Amino acid sequence: MGMGTDGRAAVDGYAEEVARRFREVNGVHAMTAADDAYVSAQFVPLDELCAALGRDADEARRRMLDGLLPLPGYLRSDGAQMVPRDLFEPTEEAGGPELLRAWFVAHWEDAAEGAEEWAAYLSGQYVCLHRVTPATIRRKGELTASITAAVASPRPREPGWSAALHALVDELDGLEPAFTPYDRLRFGGPTSRDVCVDAVRERFPRG
Repeated sequence: MGMGTDGRAAVDGYAEEVARRFREVNGVHAMTAADDAYVSAQFVPLDELCAALGRDADEARRRMLDGLLPLPGYLRSDGAQMVPRDLFEPTEEAGGPELLRAWFVAHWEDAAEGAEEWAAYLSGQYVCLHRVTPATIRRKGELTASITAAVASPRPREPGWSAALHALVDELDGLEPAFTPYDRLRFGGPTSRDVCVDAVRERFPRG
């Protein structure tokens, strides 16, 4: 990308490339006013977060393009690149951007599984968690697997089965935000909350 004397061409190019990558990953779906309101309540514009933390937003975008930081979770309809407020916390805990991948993948015993989760993390699509860390990602996977297995072989008359199921559902509920209709478009169907929280509570009411 070219750079003018003030560097604005390069700056604009980073933002445009991040937006292009986002659309490659998520497809092109219109954000409604309701989607925008949800996203604005749950996330923060990248430029705003960086300004508050004394960070360079364009350096953050370069890291995204280099696979050292996750892509934005959403593009608001006004073009704002929306990210979680704790976007930089994993990098800090890892000891720097160059160490983030190794630190992240090491949370899984299976290196291949860790690499898959790393790719998912970089996509920015972990909007299904209030806090995106290896620990919460792993716990969400454990909970959804346990809930899915339980409802596949229901035993509602067995003492303690319903209480155990709802304990899992309640924990998952605490990890996940509400989602927004845009998410169902980009993910091509119901969210994990739809399937493992709302539908389970409807099918198996608390006793």
